[in-house]
Amino acid sequence: MKILPGYPSGSGLAYHNGRIYIVGDDATYILVLDSLLNVIDSIRIVESSEKRITKERKPDTEALAIIKNNNTATMLALGSGSLSPSRDSCYVLNLPGNEIKKYGLDSFYTRLKYSGMSMLNIEGAASIPKGLLLANRGNKSFPQNHLIATSDIFWKNQSTADITLIETANNSDTSTFSGISGLDYSFISDQLFMTLSTENTFSVHEDGEIGQSYLWIINDLSSKMNLHRLYPDKIINLTNIDQRFNEQKIESVCILSEDNTEKVLILTADDDKGGTVLFRLVLLE
Repeated sequence: MKILPGYPSGSGLAYHNGRIYIVGDDATYILVLDSLLNVIDSIRIVESSEKRITKERKPDTEALAIIKNNNTATMLALGSGSLSPSRDSCYVLNLPGNEIKKYGLDSFYTRLKYSGMSMLNIEGAASIPKGLLLANRGNKSFPQNHLIATSDIFWKNQSTADITLIETANNSDTSTFSGISGLDYSFISDQLFMTLSTENTFSVHEDGEIGQSYLWIINDLSSKMNLHRLYPDKIINLTNIDQRFNEQKIESVCILSEDNTEKVLILTADDDKGGTVLFRLVLLE
């Protein structure tokens, strides 16, 4: 466990080439760490004199993904789309480098809303074979999570990019509804890792009391992409394995390393007070 008191609201995680990238939903820059969780760099995405951008103006960058094509890697940071127009953008960076390009996502997000997600709240993203997987977080008034399969360059062809909606296991008891907060995918094991958390809110842009956080694992993802609903093969209540997860709102996950015996994951938590906490979790095969 490592606390980053100077970085606000860690929400999205990604790992590439020995570096861990963290984006905060109201932060002005992406934080860069080495594999030992030491801060080594930062990448500015928003020009602002504020340490934390106000709720009305923040880009709400909740999702981060690394997209690899041949010998290139692109980092994508996504606004949640939960409040227009301030949260309807993405930020794209070719790695290695620090030149950020901003793209408006009005067209794509409008298509998502007409596809059946009137309450848009993109919280996770992960590169998968043949595309990109996004996660839309539900809440107590819309108690359903969705995964969205689309093109890995959808921001360049928003009006024509494929959109396939996949529901995740539904919890009919809204009092304990768990919303997706982050994603990562293993190209080695074909597993999808998802973080979920309970939160006492009926809104896509208002925070609520923090509850339990979970890690879901879905095996053999590639063979299940044509299904209308996905169910977890394994559910881990994080508080049950370590009390340090208690009252921590887990926001995302990334795979740090993996082999035949274990997977090392990094998880980030946002305490809704502007702080960021990182956890290192080892899963034995």
